[in-house]
Amino acid sequence: MLTRRQMLKAGLAGGGYALLGGGYVLLGPGRSRRVFADQLPSSPPTTPFLEELPIAPIAQPVARFATRPDPTNCVNVDGTTAIHVSGPRVVPTNAQFFLIHERQALHSFHPRLPPSSVWGYNGMVPGPTFLGRSGTPFLVRFVNDLPTNDPVGIGEPISAVHRHGGFQAPEDDGYPLDTFCTGQSRDYFYPQTPAPNVFGLPNPEQNEESTMWYHDHAIDITGPNVYRGLAGFFLNFDEVDSFLGEEDPNPRALRLPGRMRGQVREFDIPIVIQDKLFDQDGRLVFDTFDHNGFLGDKFVLNGKIQPFLRVKRRKYRFRFLNGSNARFYQLFLRNGGPFDFVIAADDHLFPRPLLNQKSIILGPAERAEVVIDFSRFPSNTEVILENRLEQDDGRKPDSLVSTGTPLLKFIVNGDVADPSRVPDTLRPILIGPAQILPFVTVKRTFDFERSDGAWQINGEFFDENRINAKPKVNTAEIWTIKSGGGWTHPVHIHLSSFFVLSRNGSSPLPLERARKDTIDVGAFFTQEVKILAMFPRYTGSYVFHCHNIEHEDMRMMAQFENQP
Repeated sequence: MLTRRQMLKAGLAGGGYALLGGGYVLLGPGRSRRVFADQLPSSPPTTPFLEELPIAPIAQPVARFATRPDPTNCVNVDGTTAIHVSGPRVVPTNAQFFLIHERQALHSFHPRLPPSSVWGYNGMVPGPTFLGRSGTPFLVRFVNDLPTNDPVGIGEPISAVHRHGGFQAPEDDGYPLDTFCTGQSRDYFYPQTPAPNVFGLPNPEQNEESTMWYHDHAIDITGPNVYRGLAGFFLNFDEVDSFLGEEDPNPRALRLPGRMRGQVREFDIPIVIQDKLFDQDGRLVFDTFDHNGFLGDKFVLNGKIQPFLRVKRRKYRFRFLNGSNARFYQLFLRNGGPFDFVIAADDHLFPRPLLNQKSIILGPAERAEVVIDFSRFPSNTEVILENRLEQDDGRKPDSLVSTGTPLLKFIVNGDVADPSRVPDTLRPILIGPAQILPFVTVKRTFDFERSDGAWQINGEFFDENRINAKPKVNTAEIWTIKSGGGWTHPVHIHLSSFFVLSRNGSSPLPLERARKDTIDVGAFFTQEVKILAMFPRYTGSYVFHCHNIEHEDMRMMAQFENQP
């Protein structure tokens, strides 16, 4: 069976559907079959709000172990092998060690559907949530226990792990060729310290991250591997946005909602939103030839289709992640009014909270943090989180509808003490564009475009032997990112967090008021975005790409090399 990349290498990307008789190949449990575009199945009907929203367990540290050299003999689906190869990591004495196994497991997405075979970190969908603290490094060993010759046919047992939004060395960033195969493992070192600012300007708190996530990033197969389940949250805390949360007596702490009770974090809830497709037998399927971007028709939050969540009459912090391959969301509260506070986008807190936002737009890989104060609702109130943004294909989102698809039902019931707060000042931008722009001397333009049915940047497919930009470490550049042809691309730059300077020459969107790591460019938003990209600390090569993962797998990716 031809993969996407085999078609592309054979020059069949534009005519691949004709090669297949005008149809698609659907990969399902234990079989493969060909259907035509108008025969793609709809998932079986499911009743919403039958199961409670699950919360992923907290990743637990293990005893310190000796680190290993990176594997060098894992052959990727395109025949390449690792570029960044390191010996055993030199790990500080205060580091915490973790052991995570990538495993196949049976997972129930809904009680009316049979269990589906998934791939998960520790066999969970989503994987365990890491709770990082600034100043405490992590060494995480990921072990590939995925089966070879898997009959389901979704994904390949070849893995690389990217901590999305983090600052880490090239060998620890999940570069897509730096893979490890079944029976192998790879160690990833996460320093958990603020990246130094460009030009040495003093600002020790500038780069503290908040909500990150980790996911598979193997070359050409990221889409099916992430769809199969290889994703999880990585939350970071510091003295300001503190681990103790609302119970922190430190006068510098924000005391946002959230606290630890044993191994459970209460009132601070990460939620990943994904869309899935199931066959008439109720089992997970994936269309490997949908080059435009795969869309499902069932909405899955933390691994469950349209769950519910019981909440108390108090403030909650929710960290929403769009973990879909290609779908955009615009979130509203039905019967609940606006979101009380929006406090962060991607991995950075805002300088000040946004108040009473009616909706939140999330492209693939984007995050938004909101605080909802349920004390404004009487007990037994039901509030629906819904998506009102229609989307029929991977090209772009469509129009808004007045009543959208329910995603999650909040059931408000009972009172509880609430010492949390949302202060007027969150994380001020002490060193921002006004201070940095006078130092910028380099400007670049990257055009994300469709060509012959496939996806390119500046007219070229990703080539690991080609460097597209060579910024100097601890400097900043202005990048102009373009998209045309009616396509929308969520663009993610590894290592660099950036400020959005303008959209088509106008002001950025409200949720772009702090640093970002993913930016939506295209017809639904604007055709040209200018960003102030910063390149901290590490030398070596990193990638940037479209996070519509089917576009990424079709080589809509390029790389930059940080120079000393």
